[in-house]
Amino acid sequence: MNKKNIYKMKTKIIKIGIGVFAAFVLLSCNDDFLERYPLDELSNETFWKTENDLAVYNNSIYNLTKEDRQTAVMMGHDSRIRSIDGSYLYLDGFSDNLAPPPGVGRANRFKEVRAGIHIPGGTQLFGYRYFNLLRAINVGLDNMATSPLDEDIKNKYIGEARMFRAWFYYDKVSKFGDNQWVESEVATNDDDILFGARDPREFVMDKVLEDINFAVDNLPTSWGDGNSPGRLDHWDALALKSRLCLFEGTWRKYHGGTNANTWLQEAADASRDLILNGGYSLYKTGDPTMDYNATHRVFEDLTGNPEIIHWVRYTDGVRNNNVMKYFLYYSGGMTKDAIDDYLFTDGLPTGLSTDVVPITEIEDVFVNRDPRLRQTVLHPADKDFYEYNQGTGLPYPRITGMTGPGDESSTGYHIIKQYNRASHLSQNKAVTPGIVFRLGEIYLNYAEAKAELGTITQADLDMTINELRDRVNMPDLPLNPPMDPKYAADGISSLLVEIRRERRIELFSEGFRYDDLRRWKQGKKLENPDLGMLWDDAAIARYEGANVQTTVVDGKSYIDVYKGTPWGTPVFDESKHYLWPIPLGALGQNPNLGQNPGWPQ
Repeated sequence: MNKKNIYKMKTKIIKIGIGVFAAFVLLSCNDDFLERYPLDELSNETFWKTENDLAVYNNSIYNLTKEDRQTAVMMGHDSRIRSIDGSYLYLDGFSDNLAPPPGVGRANRFKEVRAGIHIPGGTQLFGYRYFNLLRAINVGLDNMATSPLDEDIKNKYIGEARMFRAWFYYDKVSKFGDNQWVESEVATNDDDILFGARDPREFVMDKVLEDINFAVDNLPTSWGDGNSPGRLDHWDALALKSRLCLFEGTWRKYHGGTNANTWLQEAADASRDLILNGGYSLYKTGDPTMDYNATHRVFEDLTGNPEIIHWVRYTDGVRNNNVMKYFLYYSGGMTKDAIDDYLFTDGLPTGLSTDVVPITEIEDVFVNRDPRLRQTVLHPADKDFYEYNQGTGLPYPRITGMTGPGDESSTGYHIIKQYNRASHLSQNKAVTPGIVFRLGEIYLNYAEAKAELGTITQADLDMTINELRDRVNMPDLPLNPPMDPKYAADGISSLLVEIRRERRIELFSEGFRYDDLRRWKQGKKLENPDLGMLWDDAAIARYEGANVQTTVVDGKSYIDVYKGTPWGTPVFDESKHYLWPIPLGALGQNPNLGQNPGWPQ
């Protein structure tokens, strides 16, 4: 590293080290606080003395997590125009679930990763960045540790900060593997950290487990302030533990690692505790045609929804987003591969069901299918019910190339799961809430962890996956379902096939699919081209003006979204693509970080 870069790095750290306390705290202050602590008296010597001081400081960490293009911690939707790609809704664009439109540059990052075209020198959304969040967490933890407050009081806020740190590192490890573990504020002379090597992923994740366990043990079950969504609590910590332990356990099982079953058991135990003791339940009114997507289509406030464990609130004039408008177009549409995974009403997949009907037009895709499909993808007959695209009354679907008003779909399968006309009309003043944790995910985490451990029972399925299926009036999943021919070569049991399918269907466009494929070591599925709807003479006549490329599968033509583009032949190199590259800029500052296997130094 040259002297100029060293100087720039140390200067930056000096500024942050001096300013982090005052700047972050002042961002979270109210008038009462400023009256008690005049600006010229604000310092470490006057702060950290009361419970309110610790709460105010941690509020500044919550503020930092609002940068959703920077970090996956508490990801909801970034503010205003930044919600054009900064939202968990878009994350399925990295996977085989969504096909972002080929002609739109703002969706290129998702298409590049999906196709295996990472650019190590380029910008990484939610990637190797935003370490000032970690620094703020560690500054707080260093000072809280020496606070004169009683242990039971300060441990609540230490637990809150350690939950944030666990989340930060879990995300970094999931993408980059080995990471430098840093648990205190970094000083300008800490060269062993500034220019140090990365620590092994298993060491880092063991530290993550220590952090999240501390949070589980010390965060209150309720802060008692009546706020919704309020601060992170004991149940949120269990939800994060359920998620990250399942990721790590399956990663170690399928990629090779130690103590995989220990992590899977931790995931199962955290999930079960939350399910049995958290007081949450699935949202349902008895309407299987609407109950699944109702939670996701709420305009503003998720308070009182029994399924929501934690959510992100947006308030007009304080923090808005425009995710409804942007996602309508930049999502592109559901892929044929995802469509094909929806079961038929007899509970069986395409290759086994007797309820299959010939597909001659898009309406046929929905016949005899799991009701969640029609609550996720727009059926042409539902456009007026949903007042889709601001209720313009246009016929749908609208395919790439069609002229006139109305957003187009790259596949023909417009996403309706989160659509709310009022949010769309609000545009940059929208207050679409973000779902951080919901019970449906915890059900799926529990069932998968138990199945991977080989200890799952029918009772386990009945209290998890079959609860999800009952909501939409689908047949229950038995312990020994028939093997779907589509997945017979995956090397897993038929039960795990169905649990993974259920996860894909239930959590569609909630940001899980890409990480799921990576942890299961199923990255080769990303080499399948992104196809759309049937494209025959009838479709050409019906969708006048559409401009698409096609590919023939089993004698039938389908839209091939990226044919003839740089993303048309996706590649997944199993020797490198399970991890993202360390950015070249970071390596330039600290070559000792080392590059991930297969990526340029």
